[in-house]
Amino acid sequence: MIELFESVPNFSEGRRRDVVDGITSAASDAFVLDVDADADHNRVVVSVAGSRDRLLRALLAAAGEAAERIDLREHTGVHPRVGAVDVIPIVPLGTTSMEEAIDAAHELGDRVWETLHVPVFFYGQREGVSLADIRAGRATPSLGDRDSHPTAGAVCIGARHLLVAFNVILYELDLVAARALARSIRESAAGLRGVQALAFELPGQRVQLSMNLFRLDETTPADVIGELHRRGVAMGAEELVGLCPAVAAGPVADGRLLEARLASAAAGTGADRCAEIATEEHSALARRLKREAAELGGLAADQDAVLGGAERAAALARVLDAAGVLDAELEALLAAAAGGLRAAVSVATRTLYSARVDALDARLP
Repeated sequence: MIELFESVPNFSEGRRRDVVDGITSAASDAFVLDVDADADHNRVVVSVAGSRDRLLRALLAAAGEAAERIDLREHTGVHPRVGAVDVIPIVPLGTTSMEEAIDAAHELGDRVWETLHVPVFFYGQREGVSLADIRAGRATPSLGDRDSHPTAGAVCIGARHLLVAFNVILYELDLVAARALARSIRESAAGLRGVQALAFELPGQRVQLSMNLFRLDETTPADVIGELHRRGVAMGAEELVGLCPAVAAGPVADGRLLEARLASAAAGTGADRCAEIATEEHSALARRLKREAAELGGLAADQDAVLGGAERAAALARVLDAAGVLDAELEALLAAAAGGLRAAVSVATRTLYSARVDALDARLP
């Protein structure tokens, strides 16, 4: 099976639409799953996926565009940052191993330093350095030094598992109290397992609790909201940053499921390939695949939709194969999509739809 990865690079620009579009366009050699720009944080998160070579080419191109167009000396925004290309995580998908992701991260770091001369911090548990260490000045670059690039700063590159970036607006708390709350729910402070948290003051006297949830089998957004309710915290809008793995999804993830976007990307690419073949049958299939790509991209996070999405992703592989447009990369995308959605099917849903789930399981690798 082909090596398949997701990456969620964070760039220090969320206000200038032309710069965001330029970065996104540069990344388009990979499958662009989502673009999430935030003007308050002045930051954009671009979710991309693909095989190793495709993904690394796309990330290097996007990093080059950002390094050329973002001057960190002029940057303002509430989110901490060390570079124009601030963080590039490499996430293994499907059957790809963490070791393969670490190797890919190091290859990307070498390319960034050699091509762009932007200093690189390698981070992650196996590197012995965390993002918090880097941002606090407790680490030195793995490649280059902090002063090597005066306008682009440095970039943090590492391998990690899937996580959820999740924000909540807090009512009736000032920034001091919100920071105390953030500290208290962090795993590092014996709070919730798998939670990293910061608090920010946004324009309009809004206070935001910003979290990364990195143990999704133990803590999901719903668990965090439950804990905040238990503590009597008054809350406003909930927000995902980027996409959400289906296993951790709740209503806030409607239309933002990672696996559904993977299936959507495969359907959209299949549609383009069918359109190029341009026989009457392929042209008709291209139109159907484009509709399927749009529907999957907006898939709801409820159990019926998740099960149906898994079935559709599994069926797409057969459809694209019969049309002669399936390759190893699309097959891997659809396998990761179907498998991830299937993993999110609850015991209750499996009991209710046992025949459908059994048929789905028979089709999965």
